[in-house]
Amino acid sequence: MTQSNNSTPPTKTTPKRYPCNVCNKDYSNYSNLQSHKKSHSGEKPFECKYCDKRFLHPHHLREHIRRHTGEKPFACSLCNKRFTIRGEVTMHMRSHTGEKPYACTFCDKKCSTHSDLKVHIRTHTGEKPFDCGVCGKKFASAYILNAHSKTHTGEKPYICNVCSKSFAQSSQLTVHYRTHTGERPYTCQHCDQRFTRNTELTIHMREHTGKVPYSCSVCNRGFVYQSHYQAHMVKHSGEKPYKCVTCDKKFTTASYLQEHIRKHTGQKLFPCTHCDKSFTRATFLQKHIRKHTGEKPYPCGICNKRFSSSNYLSTHMKKHSITQPLVINNTNMPSVIMQ
Repeated sequence: MTQSNNSTPPTKTTPKRYPCNVCNKDYSNYSNLQSHKKSHSGEKPFECKYCDKRFLHPHHLREHIRRHTGEKPFACSLCNKRFTIRGEVTMHMRSHTGEKPYACTFCDKKCSTHSDLKVHIRTHTGEKPFDCGVCGKKFASAYILNAHSKTHTGEKPYICNVCSKSFAQSSQLTVHYRTHTGERPYTCQHCDQRFTRNTELTIHMREHTGKVPYSCSVCNRGFVYQSHYQAHMVKHSGEKPYKCVTCDKKFTTASYLQEHIRKHTGQKLFPCTHCDKSFTRATFLQKHIRKHTGEKPYPCGICNKRFSSSNYLSTHMKKHSITQPLVINNTNMPSVIMQ
């Protein structure tokens, strides 16, 4: 008996999808849809037993509870540093690999996380969504606001075990500790120069790329540092919001005020390791140390002669009939472009 070849092949059924009636996002199963709907209603049924914080999902609660218990079940395979959630390990691994997949569309900066990129972009847009409840000052990130809040309370819980200097943030202590150890973990891939902070490396890289991301709209002066750009703009406005309580003198930046206050107190926080001199500012110490080391980090772009300070370079450039400095830079990452 011959079997018929006219049988219809079975049709493939499309898996059922469950759409959200609020945002039209769909899910493969009904329970996921129900969980998603709580994000619209604001419902957070899972409450922390240690504090009053509530969560939408139980796994978010479990991750949060580890902040209270100190449990860190996830370890880095390279340095054994431990973390409370798996995603933190992924982000930490980028500190070993140097991977920075999130690029700024305004400048050449790249970030290892999307959240870091969002905060960085605010330096270009000027957005500061976090307000201090005490003085009303605005900040670009909750982290910076938290650090600022401690200026009101005076809290500095992180203490250096070498010199007993205290800090409001653990990251500040980590960077400071490198001044004692000499550690410079960030290396330039172009010239092998090393830096204590990743931000210093990022700024140094602009020496190779020639990019200057901050430009004054009034006088066209360019700045590598956003803080230098902001301080410069205050000079145009004439505003001096920082006042000395001892002599009523006013200053354009908080750092200038702090330096001035040390003239009243006689405090010199920055001692030279080569001799017994001390200085009121880190930049003064850096310039002084070059007398011991012979370092001349400011090269002339025309004749390659080198100088220990940007002022000496500016004077030298006049011999080439170039008189106007375009870029003001930090002494750690020297680069002066003349026009």
